[in-house]
Amino acid sequence: MKIAFPIIVFGLLVFGIQMNAYSMDMGQAVQNAKTRADHEALVKYYEQAAQEMQSKLQEHQKMYEQYQAERQYYGRQGIDMERMCEGLIRAYEQAAKENMNLAASHRKMAAETK
Repeated sequence: MKIAFPIIVFGLLVFGIQMNAYSMDMGQAVQNAKTRADHEALVKYYEQAAQEMQSKLQEHQKMYEQYQAERQYYGRQGIDMERMCEGLIRAYEQAAKENMNLAASHRKMAAETK
């Protein structure tokens, strides 16, 4: 149970990343993007999503540092929490990077659209 709890929490948090970052129907929005304004709206959306991911990343980096600094007080559970924070940091880094790549792609498409 001790190992299962962090895995479940990690899964829920990662699922939450996807739910918050992609709450609108992105497939439909991307498919319907025909004008410069459409692509610029997608750029804005992806940049905002990247900023949210970056904010979450920083939050978990602070938690990670706190767990490391006070490791002696948390014991084994603290080590589990450190690992969970490491996983979330990697997930948020990847999500921020992917969102910025998508924003760059749509920025390029907006510039190429009449």
